[in-house]
Amino acid sequence: MSPRNLIAPTFARTRLGSGPGLLLAHGAGSSLAGTYGPVLDALAARHTVVGIDYPGSGDTPRSTTPLTVDDLADQLIAAADAEDIDSFAISGYSLGGPVAIRAATRHPQRVTALVLTAAFPRRDNRLALASSVWSKIAASGDRELLAEYQLMMALGTQALEAMPAEQLAQTLGYVAAGAADGSAEQTDLVGHLDVRDDLAGLSVPTLVISTTDDRLTSPALHRHLADTIPGAHLADIATGHLPMLEAADAWLQLTTDFLDKHHA
Repeated sequence: MSPRNLIAPTFARTRLGSGPGLLLAHGAGSSLAGTYGPVLDALAARHTVVGIDYPGSGDTPRSTTPLTVDDLADQLIAAADAEDIDSFAISGYSLGGPVAIRAATRHPQRVTALVLTAAFPRRDNRLALASSVWSKIAASGDRELLAEYQLMMALGTQALEAMPAEQLAQTLGYVAAGAADGSAEQTDLVGHLDVRDDLAGLSVPTLVISTTDDRLTSPALHRHLADTIPGAHLADIATGHLPMLEAADAWLQLTTDFLDKHHA
């Protein structure tokens, strides 16, 4: 049995399915269901899936202090402990990427593989500006404006322009209703975290999925992960920042093929 984390679980968590362990770390301003909803059932058909909701997402209360990548990573591992899962792969999306990286750095003996989608080791100038604007809009409480900004930035060109006006309006309403209460704190974290020093020391099989039409986390950031993590494999997917929504089947194929090779 692998050594357990000593941190008590305090975040809301979800467990689904059966099979090898797979932890899910969601993106900023979203939730476990908001990020992974379109692919959850397919993942749970092959894995014991455990995911957390960050403070201010899902049923986890909003934080009164700034978030840290260490706390999110520790809570991800604490969720696995609470569900008696000793070894696991981790899928980290966007902000969930550095969370997964930090979890693997702290618990390398327990992590069997990493899948990092639309992820980043630190902000570049575009992400710094985008996260600052996102955080300020979220703090204002204007959910309609937040939804407009999120869709403009997160959807790829093809997916966005394919929407008729009525569908776009409906989608904006859905996004506004589902915005995380903790969006401001989560996007603040995006703007200042830095896990670059973790990368060269990672020793777990890693798949980096690069979203090539991404306006939030640039492909250059994805490539930096793939170039710096030893032995990492880079796979491109022609979407914006939301591949689980824009190309769910392609994302699932990449992910499950990789995890099947490196299951616990």
